[in-house]
Amino acid sequence: MSCHPYAVIAAQRLLPVLRSAGADEAVRQTAALLAAGCRAVELTTSTPGWAAAVTSTARLTDARRHPALVGVGTVTTAEQARTALDAGAGFLISPHPAPEVRAVAARRGAVFIEGGFSPGEIASAVRAGGAAKVFPAHVGGPGFIRSLKAVLPEGLIIPTGGIRPDEVPQWLAAGAAAVGIGSGLPGDPAELAAVFAALAGPCCGRGDCTDREPRP
Repeated sequence: MSCHPYAVIAAQRLLPVLRSAGADEAVRQTAALLAAGCRAVELTTSTPGWAAAVTSTARLTDARRHPALVGVGTVTTAEQARTALDAGAGFLISPHPAPEVRAVAARRGAVFIEGGFSPGEIASAVRAGGAAKVFPAHVGGPGFIRSLKAVLPEGLIIPTGGIRPDEVPQWLAAGAAAVGIGSGLPGDPAELAAVFAALAGPCCGRGDCTDREPRP
């Protein structure tokens, strides 16, 4: 039995968000991330040929031979949701409330991380699916996440938008389960691997997601 996507994402703590020039580039970028110790990657519908990229990358494995967890972000319509799931997406993410996507995910038994910005939108997403993407996160800052967690302690909160890789620890300290990063990750393979190694945390306790010991 594989780990739930939420467990994988929370263990990884940094979720790369790829907005690539095309499907081939998305596949190359995903393969490089997986080789660097990443397992969960978010492709986006803004990438031309994104569905083909999902099909190709969903077959890959990470550096520990675990199956890649490839999600699709910027999903805002029922058609996109169905296409993503048919292509092999392991989870769906929207940038804002998306009732159509929520309905498709419910029918298909799929994991959907719904986006929002206001406390009401975020609370609704958490109630529906247990998690929420906060976008654009940089507007509220880490303090906003801290306030949200005070009233949504069990919610998996994933801030995304305008966050640099070196700022991730601040957001995690504020209560984020993971942080979406769309740019700024190092291109050097060793440096990229160091980023993921420094952030990786415990997962399900079975060794499926990470071999690192839980942090104190």
